[in-house]
Amino acid sequence: MRAIGIILAGGNSFRMKELSQKRAIAAMPVAGSYRAIDFALSNMSNSHIAKVGVLTQYNARSLNEHLSSSKWWDFGRKQGGLFVFTPTVTVENNSWFRGTADAIYQNLSFLKNSHEPYVVIASGDGIYKMDYNKVLEYHINKKADITVVCRNEDCTDDSERYGILRLDKDNRVEEFEEKPVVARSNIISCGIYVIRRRQLIELIEKCAEEDRFDFVRDILIRYKNIKRIYGYKMDTYWSNIASVEDYYRTNMDFLKPEVRDYFFKTYPDVYSKIDDLPPAKYNVGTSVKNSLVASGSIINGTVEDSVIFKKVFVGNNCVIRNSIILNDVYIGDNTYIENCVVESRDTIRANSYYKGEGEIKIVLEKNERYVF
Repeated sequence: MRAIGIILAGGNSFRMKELSQKRAIAAMPVAGSYRAIDFALSNMSNSHIAKVGVLTQYNARSLNEHLSSSKWWDFGRKQGGLFVFTPTVTVENNSWFRGTADAIYQNLSFLKNSHEPYVVIASGDGIYKMDYNKVLEYHINKKADITVVCRNEDCTDDSERYGILRLDKDNRVEEFEEKPVVARSNIISCGIYVIRRRQLIELIEKCAEEDRFDFVRDILIRYKNIKRIYGYKMDTYWSNIASVEDYYRTNMDFLKPEVRDYFFKTYPDVYSKIDDLPPAKYNVGTSVKNSLVASGSIINGTVEDSVIFKKVFVGNNCVIRNSIILNDVYIGDNTYIENCVVESRDTIRANSYYKGEGEIKIVLEKNERYVF
């Protein structure tokens, strides 16, 4: 593909509450065995984008470890590759990334040293499958300056989460509002953009000169009446992880056969870093219904309508319903968990009871795992 990729993966959201205290949003575990960023990386790889830069910042340790080897997404090659950029103190700059445009500016050499004519920019917290070649073809046919991937979404009650677009009959962007209080359109931005590389360099340098930092506000919205900005509508599954409710709903979507089949049984595949773990083990008397159980887990109790991540131990007579159990959790005997997200590496004492009433409950327990 005649493009390089940039994945914006440095953000944080207060709506994620305790779940983002130890990891970036792009590193959030999804569907039992994946991380949120795996979907954008897989889309880049499947679209034959050979050179991808990932911009990280907030709580980047877990994310950087996940990206430590590029082979999992087939970027381990002589030309191109996977590049991870974190904020760096230099002679010219000693600040953190102050926004998405500033993050690109601080790593502008990545763009200048590349030769591909186009750039695909994607968010690291989107869960979807997409062939970016189709977006690029649309971008070229429209003679667009910037193409924004968007979709129809009923966001009347939650418009403050999205960028809202209004398109004319030719799909050219007439209006772009970033997280308005009241939405005047049901077309939302998916955080995926295509732009010519030289033009992106020019716009980013202009932002830096004027002390502007945000790609959406200071480029898309500012230039909407000057540049030819078009919307490319997608109609397949897409979800954005920006709150605890989003995260819970997205994982629960993978319990639906049609969503699971779309991501895992249809071409192209979604790739992730593989841990060397044994298959999940179900002991005598175990009951598991409509759930995802990842490798390395040992199940003894009852699990219903839940997502169990890697290396989870569920004790005898436990009941897990409508819940997400993150990696490396030990759940003691006779424990009841419903409508909860249990944070990774937690140890839940025997005979515990957790139930989310009206909202999803986040369980954080740092008990001693082994008592002698």
